[in-house]
Amino acid sequence: MTKGQIEAQISEAISKFEVEHMGRGPERIRTIIFQDMIIIRIKGFLSVSEKNLSQTKEGVELVKRMRTALFENARELLEETIKSVIDVDIISTYSDVSTRTGEKIIAIVADRDIEKII
Repeated sequence: MTKGQIEAQISEAISKFEVEHMGRGPERIRTIIFQDMIIIRIKGFLSVSEKNLSQTKEGVELVKRMRTALFENARELLEETIKSVIDVDIISTYSDVSTRTGEKIIAIVADRDIEKII
């Protein structure tokens, strides 16, 4: 498989993961593999209610806390999703949400340089 095909498969798997475990799928998703990192950029994943809550500082904090808790509860499943596409061990996984732009970034660090093994 090419790097682009692997990135596309990861995007598809993460999109499915978002629907099944986070409650809503993204409008757009893009995955980039760079050395030992997998960067996933997700756009348009906030619900209408979350967008409305994000109009105040307290609402932003609530949405971020909720999304962080959901992500942490499903972290192992997310890592297994990545491993089902590419056979690497995951060292660490990070995620952050922007309620202003409606984007989420997931950064995954693998145990080896992925670009060298594909």
